[in-house]
Amino acid sequence: MVKQLLVIRHAKSDWGNSSLSDFDRPLNKRGKSNAPEMAERLVKQKIVPQLVVSSPALRALTTAKFFAEAWQIPKKNIQLESSIYEASVKTLLSVINNLDNQFDRIALFGHNPGLTDLVNYFDGHIDNMPTCSVVYLEFPFDDWKMVSADTGKVLLFDYPKSGED
Repeated sequence: MVKQLLVIRHAKSDWGNSSLSDFDRPLNKRGKSNAPEMAERLVKQKIVPQLVVSSPALRALTTAKFFAEAWQIPKKNIQLESSIYEASVKTLLSVINNLDNQFDRIALFGHNPGLTDLVNYFDGHIDNMPTCSVVYLEFPFDDWKMVSADTGKVLLFDYPKSGED
């Protein structure tokens, strides 16, 4: 059995209201259209997680909700993990190593630079994960605790503008 992880960076956020804290920044118009579109791309490829874990920051959680809707996962089932917000690779790895082994495919919603660093820690070849990008990784283990440096393989790297290059 293998473990599969979808690492998803939140969609484009709105910088319009300077009185909001970084944590409370919402998605902008483009973010609100990119998130369902990217989720739909995964659905078409039958890439649907069993569990959704998200940073509680508004822009990450809103992105997670768009994806959960496309995946037909109840929004109340989204697991909030506060340590994902502004997390380093070490913190993100700890979150992953503590995931429930009953789930073999999990989606993790968070932020840069942590997510790009994390993906490169597992199988490094991505300069930057743009907003709302998805990296789909596979690990040759049946236990999340075994996931560590250079153990992942990128199966897919997709982002909203990938079709335009």
